[in-house]
Amino acid sequence: MDTMARVYRRAHVVLIGTTALMGITALVMSTVLDRKFIDPEGFLGPSFLRLPLLVLAALGADMVPQYFWVGRARPRTGWAAIKNRWTTHWTKARWILVVVGIGCFYVTYVSYRNIKSYLPFVMGETKYDRELHVLDRAMFFGHEPASVLHSIFGTGISAHFLSTVYVAFLPLVAIMVAVYLVWSRNLRFGYWFITSQVLVWTLGTAMYYCLPSLGPGFRYHWLFTDLPNTGTSELMDSLFYGRKSVLHDGDPRRVQSVAAFASLHTGVTLLWALMIQYTVRNRWVKILAWSNFGVTIVATLYFGWHYVADDIAGIAIALVSFAVGGWAAGQKFSKKALREALGEVSDVEPPEPEPATVRSRET
Repeated sequence: MDTMARVYRRAHVVLIGTTALMGITALVMSTVLDRKFIDPEGFLGPSFLRLPLLVLAALGADMVPQYFWVGRARPRTGWAAIKNRWTTHWTKARWILVVVGIGCFYVTYVSYRNIKSYLPFVMGETKYDRELHVLDRAMFFGHEPASVLHSIFGTGISAHFLSTVYVAFLPLVAIMVAVYLVWSRNLRFGYWFITSQVLVWTLGTAMYYCLPSLGPGFRYHWLFTDLPNTGTSELMDSLFYGRKSVLHDGDPRRVQSVAAFASLHTGVTLLWALMIQYTVRNRWVKILAWSNFGVTIVATLYFGWHYVADDIAGIAIALVSFAVGGWAAGQKFSKKALREALGEVSDVEPPEPEPATVRSRET
């Protein structure tokens, strides 16, 4: 058996097993509900083109600087630098990580979109918006969370800033996958990241069925009429009409993507922040990641995407996914182990643990 497969067998089992569970569930639900299983389009086109294109772009972004920076744009030394990068970084182990990771994330994400779209057909009119809204008001001492945030931050330039951060999540999902699979110097970090990603999207999908809800922006839309037109409002309109097309017009080419509990924006951005905290040395990158997480939470409530409980649930599934993903990748969580992992470089296949041997007593 290949050394790479042996070392990361547990990560492969969790990663591929979770992906298979999502894919099979989506296909079974599609058959039972007599709904078409589709690949929804998104950033840079369909998912099956989007992620490979990002990996190829990352490959180019990784290789081209070698020619100009290391090789000083001299043909002979430039091509030598590219060749060296190809042989030392783009090993068989790297390609296994990239191909398995991209494939699993693609299947998981497409399955997530379909299973989420089936929610109204499975749960019917069952919704918990009223209960979640009452809980929100109780936690804010009788006030609306969104109204409190509107009064604190205003509804002018802050709305556009929060919207930009919130909408940036969509392309960043694919970009972060490509970055960790292509540029993680420690292959374990790549497996840790992609396994955690697959888990958080899977758990988030399951949460939609635990407490189905629309979110305050859809259920209590009058609370948000003072907000200006932003990319977020346009996205919310798009989701509203997408839901209408599926539920009332019967359009088989569209998916409905309205579900509030739990907040995957919160869960995924927290997962990014945690991964960057323990796998990146640069202090400013860490600050940016944690700031993005904090601003995202504010934006979910400010625009009415989620209730407070949705964000709490998103934090919970992120922590679980982070821990299980690390365990699957063989990462220990002691300070010493995390510090040592940060200093490791494993572009090449890591050595397999030596079997225990029994020393014979010398006579």
